[in-house]
Amino acid sequence: HMSYTIGEVAKKMNVAPSTLRYYDKEGLLPFIQRSENGIRYFTEKDFEILSVIHCLKQAGISIKDIKRYIDMIGEGDQSIDARLELFKKEKASVENRILEMQRTLAILEYKCWYYETSKKDGTMAYVDHMTPEEMPEKYAKIKRDLEKLDIVPSK
Repeated sequence: HMSYTIGEVAKKMNVAPSTLRYYDKEGLLPFIQRSENGIRYFTEKDFEILSVIHCLKQAGISIKDIKRYIDMIGEGDQSIDARLELFKKEKASVENRILEMQRTLAILEYKCWYYETSKKDGTMAYVDHMTPEEMPEKYAKIKRDLEKLDIVPSK
């Protein structure tokens, strides 16, 4: 069946070949085979594990923890619980980061609306004196949330 060079794999995964070499140097790719002259080659099956490794890296997981995961794969079925725990922990961490980013996005949306409205009026005075009832509901809610967090001084 098909095999791929590091360049082909890197292109297919949209990463630099140096990234894959680094993963290999750090012991994350013990499954990678080499030709007689030392050239790494990858199979379809390798893609699966590589994309998981890359996903874990993107999620901010340390090389050391990814290495632990790779070792767990080598342990087979006895590491199912440990692997599940690892993925549950990382999933929760990503969910928290998403919530943070959604909050950040809400603030940015509010500020865009605030300045777009001020630009139309030629002044910030009008928006500054708006009651939540006078604002579009979406922005009134964001402003209330910000006031709760004490980010925006309330009137």
